[in-house]
Amino acid sequence: MRILDARLAGQERLLDITITDGRFSAIEPSPSARSGTEAAHAEEKIVPADGRLVTPQFVDPHLHLDYANTVGQPRDNASGTLFEGIQIWAEHKAAGLVNRDRVYSNALAAVRSEVAHGVGHIRTHVDTTEPGLIALEAILQLKADVADWCDIEIIAFPQNSLYGFPDAVTLLERALDRGADVVGGIPHLETSRELGVRQLETVFRLADKYGRRIDAHCDEIDDPNSRYLEVMAALSSAYGMEGEITSSHSVAMAYYPDAYVGKMLQKLVDVRMNFAVNPTENLHLQGRASHGPTPRGIAPVKRLLDAGINVAFGQDSIADPWYPIGEGALLRVLETGLQACHLLQPPYLEQCLELITTNGAINLGRRDYGIAVGNPADCLMLDATSGREAVQHQADVLCSIHHGLVVFRQQPRSYIEAIPAFQG
Repeated sequence: MRILDARLAGQERLLDITITDGRFSAIEPSPSARSGTEAAHAEEKIVPADGRLVTPQFVDPHLHLDYANTVGQPRDNASGTLFEGIQIWAEHKAAGLVNRDRVYSNALAAVRSEVAHGVGHIRTHVDTTEPGLIALEAILQLKADVADWCDIEIIAFPQNSLYGFPDAVTLLERALDRGADVVGGIPHLETSRELGVRQLETVFRLADKYGRRIDAHCDEIDDPNSRYLEVMAALSSAYGMEGEITSSHSVAMAYYPDAYVGKMLQKLVDVRMNFAVNPTENLHLQGRASHGPTPRGIAPVKRLLDAGINVAFGQDSIADPWYPIGEGALLRVLETGLQACHLLQPPYLEQCLELITTNGAINLGRRDYGIAVGNPADCLMLDATSGREAVQHQADVLCSIHHGLVVFRQQPRSYIEAIPAFQG
């Protein structure tokens, strides 16, 4: 397969990209003129980019596939809060609604939606505070079934805490034995600071035992006194896991005093902490207890980026008790995040696609990600010539290629043709 006249970020010349046996085998300057065959694009395996932007496939570093498409079951989230969502999910499980076929079907629909918007790599949390681990089995099967068009990494996630749910530690370890890729946690949900610290100590112990990375929901609460991030940083150093830990959400960081944030930044740099921030969902869930101007409730992304800390944006939820909409359209998530985090200026805007591509791949520990010779051929062609343009116009994904296979292709939309009466 060859992609002709592709525009890559940071490259002035158009390039021809050759894919062989599922990997990028050559990236060369495009000729000024084509032979007749290539010019006509007669070969089935020729993909003409015509100067459009070709990027790595999008990475969604934070999703809950086992919750997807369950909104309203058994009831809607009337308050719109994080904690009512947690209560509804507990009721969902108690009502026997966690059925393997239902979880699989709902999650498959969510993956299809994400892939249709350019996602090729998903890191999903899967609830392990459910004695049968039914959802885990469903998502493990889904992971295998969609491997040709999407990579899925599974986090064993104790949604209802480790020390407030029966046998939660045993279930978490059982999930790792059955094939979960990452150890998850949610320390702020424990009933005391001490139990929250104990949870993180257990999470790190299991990660060390199984040789896994960690991605924990950390400080997802509008409380400046929730400070488990510092515990994660300290344990990262103690276990020698620098660069292997992701703090998801980190909402409380938005409320920390400036002096405390300043102290934390260097610690986070030292342990190469990664962040997964979900701007659309955090804007929806956070700040509801405020009686003054509503705070954004999003981690201080700009300060983290300026300090050289890795941050990636994710969708988080697709039509579940926490977020009633969402479809895995990461360009939409990116636009929201850029606005909410005051990132609509250079150099952030010029490199904005990294928040849904390269940075997410770093969270996942992918060292073979990106358009480079020898890497797996996972890429997109966008109906745009730059990341700025892609965000501004919410560019269509015209072609998605995963492991060298075309997942889908489509023609660009023409708004002029769609509305003939509009001629300027």
